[in-house]
Parts: sequence; C-alpha cells; structure tokens
Amino acid sequence: MTPAVLAGVDGSPESTAAAHWAAEEALRRGAPLRLLHAWPWLTDGRAAFADPEDLPVAAQRMLAAVAEDVQARHPGLTVRTDVVLDAAVDGMVAAAEDAGLLVLGSRGLGGFTGLLLGSVSMAVAARAAVPVVVVRPTEPTEPAEAADTAADAPGEAPAVPEVVVGVDATAPDDAVLDFAFREAALRGARIRAVHGWDLPPAFAVVGFLPSGVEMAQLQAAEEKSLAAALAAHRERHPEVEVVQQVRLGAARTLVEDSAGAGLVVVGRRRRPLDLGPRLGRVAHAVLHHAQAPVAVVPHD
Repeated sequence: MTPAVLAGVDGSPESTAAAHWAAEEALRRGAPLRLLHAWPWLTDGRAAFADPEDLPVAAQRMLAAVAEDVQARHPGLTVRTDVVLDAAVDGMVAAAEDAGLLVLGSRGLGGFTGLLLGSVSMAVAARAAVPVVVVRPTEPTEPAEAADTAADAPGEAPAVPEVVVGVDATAPDDAVLDFAFREAALRGARIRAVHGWDLPPAFAVVGFLPSGVEMAQLQAAEEKSLAAALAAHRERHPEVEVVQQVRLGAARTLVEDSAGAGLVVVGRRRRPLDLGPRLGRVAHAVLHHAQAPVAVVPHD
C-alpha cells in the first residue's frame, strides 16, 4: 500500500490550506490522507476555556470538520483523522515515520514581511525522517490569458507548471533529485534545476573580482557540473522536461524562481544526534521567503 500523506492540522486557516494541498498530493500519489492534530494545541481559542478533559473531544471535532471539508472537495479520497497526545513537534515527527510525506501550514509570527515560517514547521522540517512540505497562504493568481503569455525569465511566473529544485552540482544527492523528478512527473510539470555557485575562495583572498573571461569560464564549468548531476535522472524520466539554471547565489535564485512554481524542492542533510537537527543556510532562507510550497527532503 502506498504510504499515507500526512497533514498537520491545528485549527488555523493555514493548516486547513495545507490539508487541502495534501489531499491533492494524496490523489496524485494514489495514497490515503491522514489528518493529525497534536493535542492540546488548538489555535482557535477553545483550549483557553474548555475543561482539560474535553480538549481531546474538541480536537476530534476540529479534525472531523476539516476532514468533511476536504472530502467534499476531493470525493473518493480516503481520509483518516487522529489525535496524538504529544507536543506538536514531537508528535508530528513521530507520526511521520510511517508516512510518505508530511505537509504543514506556514504560520509565521512577528510582523516581519516575508518571514512566513512558524517555529513548529521549522522544527519539524529539521527533524522529520521523510520529506516535509510547508504550504504558503494562497495568493490571488493572475488571469489565465495573462498567465499564458507570461515569460519564463527567472523570478517571473512560468508559462508551464514547474517544480524548482536546488542542486549542489559539486555534491548532488539522489534523494533530493528523485523526489523532485517524481513530483514533476506526477504533476505533468517541468523541472527547473537551479545550481547556485560562489566564487572560489582564492578571489576573496586576493581581493579582486574575476575578469569577464574568467567569469565565463567559471560559469561554463558550473553548467557542465550541473548537466552531469542531472544526467542519470533525465534518463530515468525522459517524459520530464528539464531547464538548467546556473547563477551566483543559491538561496536568492531559488526564492526568485519560486514565483509561480508549483513546488520548490531543497535538501536537508541528516546530522548526528549529538549535533542536533538543523536546516542548512539555503533551506532556511527558502523556507522563510519562497512564494510557493517548499519541500525539504532529508538526505545523508
């Protein structure tokens, strides 16, 4: 049986949006959907006034309401609801061990424009053993006729559906690329493979920028490395169109390319337990600033 798609639900509009995104993903995968709430963290105010013994009932009612809404929009989808008696982060991480994917809403606090990620989503994305997708609040889309004529330049809405994936061409990871290519195939989308590179340390040491000829040579070398990193995956997925993009600065490029993308995919290296879970610099920046759902894929 295909592993379930798991969605964390806490009573907020953001988590309800994540549940609907997860439902669409479950249908694409032919998987059941599991809606999960880690008791007692209800966010609609009921937890402050309810008797503690009634909170699990309130959580079940909240989940049932979300499940009913999801099934009304996605008839035929198998939906299961569960309440786990654990803190939000620990409960989600433990439940995700048996899932194929974990989907969370984005609930940033504090009033900083563009910082869209809450602490729970950040912590879960840094610890979960499976890919975690953080779903952005829904934004109004441009009219279809405008979208049909949109250019494909970086930072602009693409004319065809895209899955954007960050690739470290010097040390590509198969888990990240496998996930991105599979998602593109499921969606009938193309891959935009983004490799951001930095100037060699030698230039920082001597304190000057490379000439135009040197920059062209460096750019060509990076493009060659990216092509080599993608070769095996292109062979396995000949139906997926691939656009290669090589630019200085990985995080900024991924954030710019997230506009109009269906999904942005980044990697997160698993760390020894004694060092604790941590997101890398690029994943951290993309999670906070991207304009599309972001998938964080753990890899060795």
